[in-house]
Amino acid sequence: MMPFGLKIAIINRAFRKKMDEKASSMGLTSVQLRVLGSISRLEAAGQTEIHQIDLERIEHVTHPAMTKLLQRLESKGFVRCVPSSKDRRYKKITCTDQSAGIHEVILAHDAEVLSELCANFTEEQKEMLTQTIGMILNNIDLESS
Repeated sequence: MMPFGLKIAIINRAFRKKMDEKASSMGLTSVQLRVLGSISRLEAAGQTEIHQIDLERIEHVTHPAMTKLLQRLESKGFVRCVPSSKDRRYKKITCTDQSAGIHEVILAHDAEVLSELCANFTEEQKEMLTQTIGMILNNIDLESS
């Protein structure tokens, strides 16, 4: 019998590969698309100032890694980085017209990939999988608090 951790790793690789293909068709890497999604989601939730440190926390990456990522996204025209009006030490990061609302596109891609991976599942099985994974994530959150 295959260990549970290996099963999760295989599912993660397959999911990420399919998401990479979708990101690539937009001229992005999956990591760039995920960061854009975070910015877009925060903006849609009404956050008026998004700073690099916020994204570093969400994505669990270092300051230098996020700096490079944001520079690439800015050079591709997906984000704008301007000095914060609240605190000049920070740059305010916003989506451009090209990437505004992209979190909705990402959710659609995510749903497509999940649907492909669960092609032979009943609706009840898909719902049970989603609920079970949610419970596991809640347990992980409880452990880390």
